[in-house]
Amino acid sequence: MWEKVKLGELVKINKGKKHTPSDSGEFRYINIEDLHNPSNSVFTNEKGTFVNKNDVIIAWDGANAGKVGIRLEGVIGSTLAKLGLSKNSVSSDYLYWFLNSKNEVIKSQRTGATIPHVNGSALRDLEITLPPLHIQEKVAEILDKADELRRKDKNLQSKYDELAQAIFIDMFGDPVRNEKGWDKALLKEFYKNGVKCGPFGSALKKEEFKQNGVPVWNMDNIQSFEFLDLPSLFVSEEKYISLKQYEVLNGDIIISRAGTVGKMCVVDSTFKKSLLSTNLIKLSLDDCMLKSLFFVCLMKFFSKRLGRLKTGGEEGFTHMNTGVLNNLEIYVPPIAIQEEFAKKIELINQLKAQTNAEKSEELFQSLLQKAFKGELVS
Repeated sequence: MWEKVKLGELVKINKGKKHTPSDSGEFRYINIEDLHNPSNSVFTNEKGTFVNKNDVIIAWDGANAGKVGIRLEGVIGSTLAKLGLSKNSVSSDYLYWFLNSKNEVIKSQRTGATIPHVNGSALRDLEITLPPLHIQEKVAEILDKADELRRKDKNLQSKYDELAQAIFIDMFGDPVRNEKGWDKALLKEFYKNGVKCGPFGSALKKEEFKQNGVPVWNMDNIQSFEFLDLPSLFVSEEKYISLKQYEVLNGDIIISRAGTVGKMCVVDSTFKKSLLSTNLIKLSLDDCMLKSLFFVCLMKFFSKRLGRLKTGGEEGFTHMNTGVLNNLEIYVPPIAIQEEFAKKIELINQLKAQTNAEKSEELFQSLLQKAFKGELVS
């Protein structure tokens, strides 16, 4: 039987701090963005908490608290922490994948009413199974290969996204320069049922969620600006009726309004009834004037140039309110051209559906869970 130890016995946790960034400097300045995109390069000349490529990094504060990274070298920012190994009985790669497998547990134990923080005590109390080092390295190698496979499939998906963006620009032009001379208007002029924030937490409590029933969409159902019709939260029919003002219909747009602000997608569900969760905004547009798909693609490709959707600092907790959407000015091509664009995107989506991205993700998640139950390598 392999030994089980608490994480706090294996690592020493050191928080980073805020530094003055520069285009060039003595040290790479690592922030939360680097855990998503390791090719991001910002530097600083200031000394701080230094990490090498064998150290595991964890996002400590903010919406992404609990996300981990590895194989980065430099000084870390204030929202990150270094998990430095204090014993040689654990492989850093094995530890990295273990923390990935516990991401949902770590997230569920976070503290902070507005800005989430990793619960340090709970993190240190996590129990990790420690097989011999050569077994740990074999587990990490298998997971590395499975991760590479799913990344290749995701890259294929991104090529289709690039094609969609090229079609958008060809048909509509740049939304800021507006070289095609489309009319401009405020988004609120195209509301059908308007814009609606999700219910307050007091109106939809955790203990009211069920194993099945009427689905409640949350941020996990928005994946790369596309709708994921796999609900994880449900309420009873009675609760649905009491919250019917937060009902979501096919064709509505759901938008994240806290943490990772501005993620959005068009709802296209097989469920006949559904509701909005607390941290989402529902946007209902007049389909005869402005296509939901056109607006979502516009924001997917150009949101940073059209205007800031969120309030709050870049490193802290950010949020969004309905007023931001009301005052957003966009160009509005003729509806016939929007409909032609929608047909082309539907063809691209059919091609994307034929890739193995979902299957490779399912395989990876299955291997990840088996790895730390001792079912992957013996």
